[in-house]
Amino acid sequence: MPSLARISAGQLFEQQRERLELRWVAGQAGHDRMLEAVETVARRPSLAGYLNAIYPNKVQILGTEELAWLDSLDSRHRWETIEKIMQFRPLALVISKGQDCPADLIEAAEESLTPLWGSPLRGHELLNHLQYHLARTLAPRLTLHGVFMEIYSIGVLITGDAGAGKSELALELISRGHRLVADDAPEFTQIAPDVLDGTCPELLKDLLEVRGLGVLNIRQMFGDTAVKGNKYLRLIIHLTRPSDTRTPSGLERLIGDNSARRVLDLDVPMTSLPVMPGRNLAVLAEAATRLHSLRMKGMDPAAAFIARHSNFLERGIPEP
Repeated sequence: MPSLARISAGQLFEQQRERLELRWVAGQAGHDRMLEAVETVARRPSLAGYLNAIYPNKVQILGTEELAWLDSLDSRHRWETIEKIMQFRPLALVISKGQDCPADLIEAAEESLTPLWGSPLRGHELLNHLQYHLARTLAPRLTLHGVFMEIYSIGVLITGDAGAGKSELALELISRGHRLVADDAPEFTQIAPDVLDGTCPELLKDLLEVRGLGVLNIRQMFGDTAVKGNKYLRLIIHLTRPSDTRTPSGLERLIGDNSARRVLDLDVPMTSLPVMPGRNLAVLAEAATRLHSLRMKGMDPAAAFIARHSNFLERGIPEP
């Protein structure tokens, strides 16, 4: 099941304080105010945006125009508007361009425990950065069992039952120049409608567990180029035991054992490789990755052969 991502106002402030030069103006008692991913689904307001009193954003940015608009209101209407903004319980309000914060806004933030920050950056810089950071932080994420590798610049997840040889295959691929992203429990985040970004939990970073050898530090053994921080998932290679194999049909022998696995909201192509004595799984994994790359470019050797065979039958076999 996907895990529920969340972030507090205090966490967001600490994560972005240096990058956005944030300072806490008022409402510091609201540092525990929480924003969960479920709140961002099927909602019209965005995660971050300029001040909006009709469809309030989760993080409201007040630039020169927004403060000027508040100043244009009469005192009664102004206080009602500010009170309405606070009632929506935004994660935070941010004053851009180092502007002085109005006293009544500070008072309302303190009373409602609403975090109020200031930054010297322009509004569009704050908007772009906060929107991207919150979208990535709150994106749906899932932990899968397997070894996540970069093979020929393509993110490949190697899966299979316990003892199928996933770690041994990964170790051989690393020795052949490919890179490890994560072993055992890679985390995948859907950062775009068609993109799954895979990373390694901090606890397992650079480590690979191989039966008989124990835990190996791949960075120390093979160097910095043998590991990679993250990669987009494009292919799954599933290792099957000999007892699970069956006699393939004629068509399956041509096109391979291909299917798809649902990961979050995406169907990821999956190739199954039987594990049998004498098979060089590293070479097969490399070939499967190269074949996937060709198919993504619109080139399918099996389809080309079937078309060639059909054309041959249509022309007929010439008489001797």
